[in-house]
Amino acid sequence: MRSTETEAGPPATSSTRVPNTHLMAALLGSRDELLRLIEAAFPAARIVVQGNEISVFGPEAARITQLFDELVLLLEGGQVLDEVTVRRTIDMARQDLRPSEVLGATVMRASRGKTVRPRTAGQKRYCDAIANSTITFGIGPAGTGKSYLAVAQAVRALQTKEVNRIVLTRPAVEAGERLGFLPGDLMAKVDPYLRPLYDALFDMLEPEGAQRLLEKGTIEVAPLAFMRGRTLNGSFIILDEAQNTTPEQMKMFLTRIGFGSRCVVTGDMTQVDVQGGRSGLVGLEEVLDGIDDLSFVHLDRRDVVRHKIVADIVDAYERADRPGGSRA
Repeated sequence: MRSTETEAGPPATSSTRVPNTHLMAALLGSRDELLRLIEAAFPAARIVVQGNEISVFGPEAARITQLFDELVLLLEGGQVLDEVTVRRTIDMARQDLRPSEVLGATVMRASRGKTVRPRTAGQKRYCDAIANSTITFGIGPAGTGKSYLAVAQAVRALQTKEVNRIVLTRPAVEAGERLGFLPGDLMAKVDPYLRPLYDALFDMLEPEGAQRLLEKGTIEVAPLAFMRGRTLNGSFIILDEAQNTTPEQMKMFLTRIGFGSRCVVTGDMTQVDVQGGRSGLVGLEEVLDGIDDLSFVHLDRRDVVRHKIVADIVDAYERADRPGGSRA
């Protein structure tokens, strides 16, 4: 497959040929619904399909044919195109990114044949940072896959024997409820706070396999308070909901990391529930600036992979929190 351009300077015409009819049908979608989606995204351009050749006339012709080329690469890699994937691919193309490199990356193969992949450019940066840094901070709103992708990277590292165990932790901060009124012992009381980590874990592994690893201690799930006084060697450690740590807790946690370990810290600065608002994440990037092998990755509404309404809600809150907004 090859894109060609005509005319000198910024091209007004560009075309590409799709290798076979089977790919062509998947590329355009049922009743050309995916083609209509691309046309709506670039209303100033005209797209003409003749057989297996796609020609584009008008502004951004080269960008649009490159978009079709990238979509074909995704199809050839075994991915299924739908409205959500095409919309994300359009956004990446507008940022001059290569969607096939972002969406075609594999974090791990989970249970039941499921493949865990980054689904946005921000998620790809996040996954790359985790792979290449000892400590990675993933900061962003709900629905951006911070915890899920971190657990996937941890399971992959365990399966490839890069680490000997996984430690999942988060602060047991009360967001309107009282721990003392919950039934059971301490672990039963904090279990609801750790449930999102369990959910991600059971999605990566068969439930029976995950339970065995938990019983053996190969995977440990514990409240942050249990980290004090420990040194964690050969471990993949995830601190979730880190915006609800105090500065003292954050320092305590970061100094637990031992030899052969990797750490991911996730947080959402719009959901600080810690008493007095003294979040251990606030100002931390400036404090740790210049330290090698440590990365901060900021995700935003473009990286939300839940229902579209979640991205719209995040966007509404961001507008309201800006100077002059309704919550200023």
